[in-house]
Amino acid sequence: MKKVILKVFFHDEKAKRKGMKSVSGLQGVESISMDTKDQKLTVIGDIDPVDVVSKLRKLCSTEILSVGPAKEEKKKEEPKKEDPKKDDKKKDDYAELLKAYQASYQASYPAHWAQPHYFVRSVEEDPNACVIC
Repeated sequence: MKKVILKVFFHDEKAKRKGMKSVSGLQGVESISMDTKDQKLTVIGDIDPVDVVSKLRKLCSTEILSVGPAKEEKKKEEPKKEDPKKDDKKKDDYAELLKAYQASYQASYPAHWAQPHYFVRSVEEDPNACVIC
């Protein structure tokens, strides 16, 4: 479920009715509300905001203001933060593991493999090469 808020600029009542009708015909739309004072259209449902805008742009100029979940979820209490000493310890452990990985990675490959390799071939060297004249 998505809640899409659009800014629409309808020229007259006929264009407004056509816009509401075209948006309500889209698959997945559950509710539509129009605030004529602020020129905002709110559409709720399982919809693609781009589809809604493309339908409305045929009738009037349209801008997407926001796209979000349909229902406001209550904020859950954040878990209490652990001691900073434990965070530092975790960072130190991670740093040690990273150093160990880099050392083992470098030890498993020869040093000259770290350099990029470039191969340049000419037509004379490779007679099977394709050349378009």
